[in-house]
Amino acid sequence: MLEFRTQGYNGYSVKYSPFFDSRIAVAASANFGLVGNGRVYILGLTPNGIVAEKYFDTQDSLFDVTWSESHENQLLTAGGDGSVKLFDITLSDFPVQSWQEHAREVFAVHWNLVAKDTFLSSSWDGTIKIWNPNAGASLTTLPTHSCTYSAEFSPHSPSILSSVSSDSHLRIFDLRTPASASNHLTLNIPIHTPPKPRMGAAASVGVPPSEALTHDWNKYRDTVVATAGVDRLIRTFDIRAPNAGPIAVLPGHEYAVRRVTWSPHLSDILLSASYDMTCRVWTDGSAMGVGGVKQENMVQQDPMVFGGGREMGRMGRHTEFATGVDWCLFGAEGWCASTGWDERVLVWDCRALMQ
Repeated sequence: MLEFRTQGYNGYSVKYSPFFDSRIAVAASANFGLVGNGRVYILGLTPNGIVAEKYFDTQDSLFDVTWSESHENQLLTAGGDGSVKLFDITLSDFPVQSWQEHAREVFAVHWNLVAKDTFLSSSWDGTIKIWNPNAGASLTTLPTHSCTYSAEFSPHSPSILSSVSSDSHLRIFDLRTPASASNHLTLNIPIHTPPKPRMGAAASVGVPPSEALTHDWNKYRDTVVATAGVDRLIRTFDIRAPNAGPIAVLPGHEYAVRRVTWSPHLSDILLSASYDMTCRVWTDGSAMGVGGVKQENMVQQDPMVFGGGREMGRMGRHTEFATGVDWCLFGAEGWCASTGWDERVLVWDCRALMQ
């Protein structure tokens, strides 16, 4: 396990470069993001450990970072002052572009993985904005009417995006639809809907709504989205059946789940980071042979388990809230990076933890 210390700055987000297997970006904030500066680190993985190749300081806290899909040296940051900044790591000190339209903290930025010419930001001001890096103003604003902690483009379509927010709903937007009535909103799925009861089993107990903090699209099954948040449960949904409730429920974390991300290599594996200071690897039970006979035993262990998924391993080396986690796209599947409020970035192989 490799370690890097973000001295004086508490980690909020970590992302592997889509162009280089040895480059990682980390967004961090002084004073846990409550007040003070932000810093984005560009870290290199070398035979001698992790080295800081470069860093940029910002006036306000940073809550998220994402790499450009069209330019190997550029990355975006989400700022506590409502700004979205584009940095070029070949240049010094200042961003090459800054956009200031959000009225509250920006908590997520995400680059379009298919079209590669647009990106989005989501904010506590209840909006998602679509941007082009060459345009000075946003292209589109999508209202969610609630504090939006996470937004993403689908990795399978240039015009479909999703968000989760404080009102416990997963929203799907399609930019191809007419803007008029619903602002491109096509689905609004209540995350706290209980799963459909199994045959012969008692109906699931309703779960009260709670803030959804994170979500991610499956990289292989283009209609499957995982969500997680304050109620400690990871859920997966199939957007083809928006009223059916979750297709899998994965309990286990002891505090809120801050980040969830699907494996780029395996269709059923996901990774989570939580305020309980652990990062955990899960299967959602969709792969052949998972669940099956054991399903009935698991029901007796924990009535919240649904769909045959299970925890496969955990990494408990963080000593404060684990806030960010990401998979390496290259090489052997299983390498990932995590960051947290303990001022550390850890790079580790989750296969060593899986059983």
